[in-house]
Amino acid sequence: MDPAEEILDIVDDQDMVTGQATRGTAYAENLRHRATFTLARDPDGKIFVHRRTATKLVFPGMYDMFVGGVVGAGESYDAAALREAEEELGVSGLPAPTPLFKFLYDDGKGGSWWSYVYEVICALPVRPQAEEIDWYGFLSPAELERRLTEWPWTPDGRTAYERLKAHR
Repeated sequence: MDPAEEILDIVDDQDMVTGQATRGTAYAENLRHRATFTLARDPDGKIFVHRRTATKLVFPGMYDMFVGGVVGAGESYDAAALREAEEELGVSGLPAPTPLFKFLYDDGKGGSWWSYVYEVICALPVRPQAEEIDWYGFLSPAELERRLTEWPWTPDGRTAYERLKAHR
């Protein structure tokens, strides 16, 4: 299925469902929806970082320290976090990601989405989706901090990461 045709729940400022729309419509009309952000670490504590493909609907070619994506219509945040993490990492049998906190992201241009942040340890060999990820690596927290000033990062991922650091 074309990702733009995926059906999403549209939600209000309290994260209550008010309707449904395709992902393409939600993006084009700045309709508030839901997304998950999962920080995947290897058993040594290194963080999975990747560059998005140039064909992504939002933030093409940018780096992200989270795996995740939109929550489908009728899907729970927890189910979406696991589904998206397994899809993007190219694994199956991942433990359920641990929910950490939720916040309302605002892109400053009229778009916003409820964002649930998770964390998971991935001890499995990863095989990221080629249609989603151009490059990947596991970076130490110090290396990730260094790269924050050098690489173009997804704005919502960067915001979620800053909130995660403050949360800890």
